[in-house]
Amino acid sequence: MKPIVAIVGRPNVGKSTLFNKITGKRISIVEDVPGVTRDRIYFDANWNGRDMLLVDTGGIEPKTGDVILKHMRMQAEIAIATADVIIFMCDIRAGLTADDSDIATMLLKSGKPVIPCVNKIDSIGMPPLEFYEFYGLGFNEEPIPLSSVHGNGTGDLLDRVVSYFPPETDEEEEEQAIGVAVIGKPNAGKSSLINKILGENRMIVSDIAGTTRDAIDSRVENKYGVFNFIDTAGIRRQSKIDDKIEKYSVMRAKLALERADVCIVMIDAKQGITEQDEHIAGLAHEAGKAVIVCVNKWDLIDKDNKTTGEYTKKIRDALAYMSYASVLFISAMTGQRIDKLFEEILTVYEESKKRITTGILNDLLNDAVTRVQPPSDKGRRLKIYYMTQNAVQPPSFVIFCNNAELFHFSYQRYLENCLREVFGFKGTPIKLIIREKGDSPDK
Repeated sequence: MKPIVAIVGRPNVGKSTLFNKITGKRISIVEDVPGVTRDRIYFDANWNGRDMLLVDTGGIEPKTGDVILKHMRMQAEIAIATADVIIFMCDIRAGLTADDSDIATMLLKSGKPVIPCVNKIDSIGMPPLEFYEFYGLGFNEEPIPLSSVHGNGTGDLLDRVVSYFPPETDEEEEEQAIGVAVIGKPNAGKSSLINKILGENRMIVSDIAGTTRDAIDSRVENKYGVFNFIDTAGIRRQSKIDDKIEKYSVMRAKLALERADVCIVMIDAKQGITEQDEHIAGLAHEAGKAVIVCVNKWDLIDKDNKTTGEYTKKIRDALAYMSYASVLFISAMTGQRIDKLFEEILTVYEESKKRITTGILNDLLNDAVTRVQPPSDKGRRLKIYYMTQNAVQPPSFVIFCNNAELFHFSYQRYLENCLREVFGFKGTPIKLIIREKGDSPDK
């Protein structure tokens, strides 16, 4: 396992800015509003050849009655418990506060290596006199002056972090994980599903819609294989997104799709499939991802022997553009059909990576053209010369013909159906690229 390094501190001291600076990516949402980062956010980082798992946490408010802030504190406490090294951030502008002292007491009790740092010191050279009051926190380590915005002091900080790592060993490279993005409208049960899979309260789960603001990764290893689950912020309609932070979250969910191999579209069984669900599923389809439509909260539905079939038909009608998608009825709360979900993830992942040889493809093409003649227009008939596969995830096929304009959408759909009939491609979109003879297959 990579060493886990947690960044903790009061809200708005610059933890997420430091996290982004170290990882070199805008993973954590950064906004000058206390409480923006609510969950633990994990990302791989490297310093001088040493790998680590960096954890950004929600700001700790030791004394609070707010339900979300209580959850944030609990998440930070879990991060502290699982960390190998802890970076404790304070803010020079706010000075040493009572909350800083309370957090320091909590960290000292953990028995973990703690590296205190004082952020927002933007000048180079001797730190201001106010810096020296942070020596009173009581740690063995001296505080490090830091500017997470400009990067000043981050090298010294990481050198000290790495000094606590165990010696390197020649372990075999970790098995490649299957990336699984969980998307859906707010409060559909995305975090509850991942919590059930992990067997711990890894995400904040509440009845307040829009609780998860960042895309958060969780590695899972079980009898089915190795998976990286990406929980995303609930996607709202664009017109309803007024809050600037909420806009970042939707963008982050879309970026999460780019990192995924398989996408789980969560639908609330009690609400039924909505126009918003159709839009969200369309994002996965446009991204070319293998898709499983999960109807959650199925345990709360009154059922007879027709309910599943009728519900499936409604989904198929609403998502007519992605008839290939698997549909699964689950309960994130009870764990109903979670094992089946893992089986489906493996199936659609393998289908999305399926590759067919050119010879077999052209046997299918010749048979398809014989059964249904290509269309013609004003005496000109479409001639199809050959087909070859040029990519996977999604499976993509280049078809060469005499005139791309004659290649009507309906005939493309017919050929796609022929491919599915013979080769399956369950759960994954298929991309057909039409080229006139003489064009490059990769053009």
